[in-house]
Amino acid sequence: MISLSNINKQYGRQLVFVDASFQLNPGEKVGLVGPNGAGKTTLFRMIVGEEFADEGEVTVPRKLTVGYFRQDVEEMSGRSVLDEAIAGSGRLGDLHHELESLQRAMEDPEQADRLDKVLERFGVVQEEYEHLGGYTLEAQAREVLHGLGLTDAQVDGDVGALSGGWKMRVALARVLLGKPDVLLMDEPTNHLDIESIIWLEQFLHSLPGALLMTSHDREFMNRIVSKIAEIDAGEITTYSGNYDFYERERAIREANQQAAYARQQAMLAKEQRFIERFKTHAAKAAQVQSRIKALDKIEKIELPKKRQVVKFEFRTPPRSGDQVAVIENLHKRYGERVIYDGLNMTIRRGERWAVMGKNGAGKTTLLKMLAGVLTPDEGDIRLGASLKMGYFAQQSLDVLNPDLTVIEQLQQDFPHAGLGVLRSLAGAFQFSGDEVEKKIRALSGGEKSRLAMARMLFDPPNLLVLDEPTNHLDLLTKEMLVDALQGFEGTMVFVSHDRMFLRGLGSRVLELGGDSGISREPLLYPGSYVEYVEKTGHEAPGTHT
Repeated sequence: MISLSNINKQYGRQLVFVDASFQLNPGEKVGLVGPNGAGKTTLFRMIVGEEFADEGEVTVPRKLTVGYFRQDVEEMSGRSVLDEAIAGSGRLGDLHHELESLQRAMEDPEQADRLDKVLERFGVVQEEYEHLGGYTLEAQAREVLHGLGLTDAQVDGDVGALSGGWKMRVALARVLLGKPDVLLMDEPTNHLDIESIIWLEQFLHSLPGALLMTSHDREFMNRIVSKIAEIDAGEITTYSGNYDFYERERAIREANQQAAYARQQAMLAKEQRFIERFKTHAAKAAQVQSRIKALDKIEKIELPKKRQVVKFEFRTPPRSGDQVAVIENLHKRYGERVIYDGLNMTIRRGERWAVMGKNGAGKTTLLKMLAGVLTPDEGDIRLGASLKMGYFAQQSLDVLNPDLTVIEQLQQDFPHAGLGVLRSLAGAFQFSGDEVEKKIRALSGGEKSRLAMARMLFDPPNLLVLDEPTNHLDLLTKEMLVDALQGFEGTMVFVSHDRMFLRGLGSRVLELGGDSGISREPLLYPGSYVEYVEKTGHEAPGTHT
């Protein structure tokens, strides 16, 4: 299928690939992993011919169709969402739009003199379109767009009116509709809610083609891939299993390599002692020279590369009262759309409420009202005594000063903390070494999220209100955050589409039933997220396991 043989690739002094080889076979579903900057995107770009290896060979069969979903979405405007999705769906999309163009030409009086040619071409295009199953294309496009969370109004509306996150979903739909032989996907779950992620899992399972993808969603990766390709230090190493298997196997390989390194070092030290001891003895000269030559020929074992994960430990937050928040007869609507119609709930100290519901159910609205950013139409939210709240939303990134570096921002926020303490804080959120000197304006969305989270958790509140805290976070940071928050002694109310986060932290579940203007009573589930899934039979409202 697709093979990379003895690839070398270098950017300036940075070696990305060194004699690296990899093969993607028909029907394989492979997860691509590795630290930031390891070369995952470079690998994708070499496969689609946007970049070339300095040495080695990249082989992609000519007749192979390759679909590539990437994070940088081009400008979309001037079409409906449905047409935009169809437009990018390979040969069928081209034929679909040519048929529409030919139909307009047939109805145009100014083109009457070339009607015979138009009709002839229409017949040819229509035959190929029908043969490829084109007349089911619109229905398939609607199904995919609905699966990715778009409403009928959005599907038939102007694609230019969508936000960047929704346009990403349209771009994803285009690639999926193309049904390529090989699908390359760079972080497909970014910008998706849990319902759409679960739908995408099922869709990818049914695809007969090969898949190569990156993802920061452990559960998503585990359920789809049966092989992992790890890029690290210029090499590509494959593991036959899902992400959990890869982690276990990698740890075993590291331990074996560590033991082999220790044995070799002991042997080398012993040989070196012999050489040092007898190098001036004429009677031993031949043995000494023989051992020196033997040492020169030995291939030295290197220590395994350790991923540095700095543990973050909470300071103990101040103790709040037992009743953290009491919500009574809460009402909220947007125009004709009722979001809350008399919600009542009490949040008690130490509880961790996972707020769940389909798009439009009011998850973010509730968090905003709790944080005092939004006012209810009716009803009351009473916050308890001795409460110190920390509110994280995507808008939290706007308070960062773009002209400061990471470490300068932390020094400004915590002027009495020592530099070493702040560097440790930055390290826990994956800002190590010179990365603390990066200007905030140059940070990616994920890096800004990590910094905003670090600022909030350094001097911890006793009530955390978190709206999608794991957006754009890599797996290592996500796992560190879950680990740290499991030891958090305060109260949490959060929205997350990450099932690892939900499973690790949700001790209570609020399931909101309103969506698309249809309202039903919220479900306040008194057990953990794990128990909620077992009890309800679904991982999120509107889905089934």
